[in-house]
Amino acid sequence: MEFQHIIYQPGKVARIIFNRPQNLNAQGYLLLEEVDQAFKMVLADDGCGAIVLSGAGRAFCAGHDLGTEEQLRYCEEHGLARPQEPDMRRKVSDMYEFYVKKTLAWRNFPKPTVAMVHGYCIYAGWMLAAAMDVVFAAEDTLFLPGMVEYFSAPWDLGPRKAKEILLEHRFVTAEEALACGFVNRIFPPDRLERETLDYASRVADNYRAAPAWTGTIKAAINHMEDAMGFSSEIEAAYTSFCLMYGLGAHSAAAPNKGGFARTDVARRNFELSKPWLINQGLCEPDNSGD
Repeated sequence: MEFQHIIYQPGKVARIIFNRPQNLNAQGYLLLEEVDQAFKMVLADDGCGAIVLSGAGRAFCAGHDLGTEEQLRYCEEHGLARPQEPDMRRKVSDMYEFYVKKTLAWRNFPKPTVAMVHGYCIYAGWMLAAAMDVVFAAEDTLFLPGMVEYFSAPWDLGPRKAKEILLEHRFVTAEEALACGFVNRIFPPDRLERETLDYASRVADNYRAAPAWTGTIKAAINHMEDAMGFSSEIEAAYTSFCLMYGLGAHSAAAPNKGGFARTDVARRNFELSKPWLINQGLCEPDNSGD
């Protein structure tokens, strides 16, 4: 199968690489459909024991595609609601299929999955990273969680920390994400790929040696979260998201100021929080001399 928006590299460790570097790997429906197809190919490959999910270029993923020509054309060709579609009935169904149903399926994928994150990981990027079993990140990664379709941030960060960050609306450093438990390990950018692939290779070996055993471990841990309400709360939060979106109660900015994710506001608040973050060892001091 030929892919347009991802690179798929099969093997003992399969790699799925978002390949829209000119758009900082913004997530359109085509990209997500191709990711889903790649997951199905991995499932059918008995020689594959793990997946590494990453992004080409400067960023893992800068969020949703809110209106590129490619996204609009794909929506038109496949009868999907456009990003600015006023009819919420169509949007609710399409967003659920791509952003909730598929993401939950990837979370519950039988084989181990690892997100290798660098650059920006914003909103929809957070969603995809959160659905993986393990998250490794470059030390200079900046994350931006938010009230999005797959609202996992309270589980990823803990409820009180999620309130602190989301109510202020600011970027999160790799060090802070590590301290919160969202990220498993951080590395210098030039070591991230090697360390991630080495880890994934060991995991793949373990899976291939005992697939039922390792698969059961993953399923049992996910079931533990579901017993505490994870999947049902993801579904409920999506309903709240759609209500907020339909009522126009969400805040947005011009595209050059960050659009739906309001990245200009998130960066401003991040800069204002830097003294505290630096004091806590969660952010490197700015030594640029500016």
